[in-house]
Amino acid sequence: MNKSLLLAAITLAVGFGLGQYLAKDNAPVIKANKPDKSFAGGYEAKQDDTLKSNADVVLPGSGDTITVNPGQKIQDAVIAAKPGDTIMVMPGKYEETIYIDKDSIRLIGVIQEGQRAELNGRGELNDAILYSGNNITVENFLITKYKGNGIMGQAGNNFEIRGNVIVDTGVYGIFPQLGKNGIVSHNIISGIEDAAIYVGMSDNIHVAHNEVFDSVAGIEIENSRHSIVENNYVHNNTGGILAFITPGLPIKTTYDVIIRNNFVVGNNHKNFGAPGSTVAGIPPGTGILVMAADEVVIENNIITDNKTAGIMITDHYNAPNTTIDEGSDPYPDQVAILDNLMLRNGYDTIDEVKALMLTELKTGNPDIVRAGKSNDSCIYNRHRYITVGINDFKDCEFNNTKDVVTYLLDEPVPPREITAENKGKIAYLGICTGCHSYTGRIVGPPVQLIQALYMENPQGLADYIANPVKKRDDYPEMPPQNYLDEETRLAVAEYMLSRTN
Repeated sequence: MNKSLLLAAITLAVGFGLGQYLAKDNAPVIKANKPDKSFAGGYEAKQDDTLKSNADVVLPGSGDTITVNPGQKIQDAVIAAKPGDTIMVMPGKYEETIYIDKDSIRLIGVIQEGQRAELNGRGELNDAILYSGNNITVENFLITKYKGNGIMGQAGNNFEIRGNVIVDTGVYGIFPQLGKNGIVSHNIISGIEDAAIYVGMSDNIHVAHNEVFDSVAGIEIENSRHSIVENNYVHNNTGGILAFITPGLPIKTTYDVIIRNNFVVGNNHKNFGAPGSTVAGIPPGTGILVMAADEVVIENNIITDNKTAGIMITDHYNAPNTTIDEGSDPYPDQVAILDNLMLRNGYDTIDEVKALMLTELKTGNPDIVRAGKSNDSCIYNRHRYITVGINDFKDCEFNNTKDVVTYLLDEPVPPREITAENKGKIAYLGICTGCHSYTGRIVGPPVQLIQALYMENPQGLADYIANPVKKRDDYPEMPPQNYLDEETRLAVAEYMLSRTN
């Protein structure tokens, strides 16, 4: 067929398609709000008796108060404290790492005349605060110039992290890992290389009233369940709010996540994530990103000025820097997009989105983009938005989530029982998987690569965990985990080398 005949055929096909479209009754179906049509939530409350309606998940301090003044060590106070004690840290600069390995400790920074207790890593220390205890509160600190984490939970349940200002703390700002029943609220976080707030492999988490900006990811719910992200101001990150399944982690699911009442504005920051990492694949200008997560409800957010798209939904097959995990469902199913205010999104979108729009003969700037497969998803009042890839989304049968106040539990979760048999597993889940997945790259090298180097030498791996040295230019230097005792380091090395997924 010559070029003129081919052009004529294409013109005829496009004209026929447009004619069929224009012949339809295209008046939008406008749905009114019906308060009785509320999302019931995917969480089985009966598993934990009842859900909690107030904000306290940590039992009030019932012991003594220990005061720390400038020139003293906060860690000395932690060592001296007993469960139930409150540690009050007076304004001043403290250059140290704090490790809380006991239960029911409240670590409070005192604010006087606008001055805070400042934890300063000098660009040399890796972590500001690590906790593995249960019933931990961390409140009102200024944390800056660390290389790894501002505040990291390592398998601690019943936590409250609130009122902190965290600036330039490396990979993560606030990072509860393998925790249950926790609150992250009223924090201000900026300048983070991965996620300002990163909820990893956790359950029953409430993230509210935070401001996160100038980071690669603002708020990330990863391989976690029963989480609410609400009333946050998320701006000038690469990606605003993320609900992810990262392949290669021991917990294989993310589901039952509510993202509501947030300001998601101008998340157009250049991506400065570690090359090859999952977040390094996020295109600048992404407001809300759902990757392979299920039962995600997006409601009543103000989503504006995100240059790639307001909401992006993708499976693992279409996501960059992502491997396929046979144990994880790669598709984002049962996603519900309810009413959101969306303005000026998609004004400088990426070529891949432009190509998708071309396949649907769409013009304009996309508010909502779906790439890949999604099952049983829905949208409410779809006529309000410029969309691509969601023609198979049905109309949602509910239009609000007001009946789900919180997924926090009515009573604190009992402490994990750590035995000689499970010590390595808990340390692996609570610490190692924050940076290492089995097959792909989060921050550090995949577990498969570590196994290839150390399979016959667990003691060598345990020694490296305590005193690592930089081996490859394409990976960041691993921070020493020498706060773990020798028995735990060997146990986690043996457990890591035994993993098969």
